[in-house]
Amino acid sequence: MIRFLFRFIGLWILAGAFVALVLDGVRSIAASEIVTTPLSVTWLATSPDSLARFQSFVEGNFSGVVWETLAVPVLGAPLFAVLGVAGILLLLIGRPKAE
Repeated sequence: MIRFLFRFIGLWILAGAFVALVLDGVRSIAASEIVTTPLSVTWLATSPDSLARFQSFVEGNFSGVVWETLAVPVLGAPLFAVLGVAGILLLLIGRPKAE
């Protein structure tokens, strides 16, 4: 049951990555240059308060160094790449056992 849940969520996240890739592709064609949307821009557009809470959580429980070295590069990565990696990892976690 849990494996099914991982695969189900992984497929939805992978579908979201594909949608983000298509949107970036359309924007790139319109602008005649490569345009990508970072994760942080999308997160700020959907829920700015949760991004601030996440930053204070990381800096409070770990340190500012962890925020600067781990979280900032991930937040600057293209949305389709972050979602794609997360979706593939969930699919790999939920794959059926080998016989």
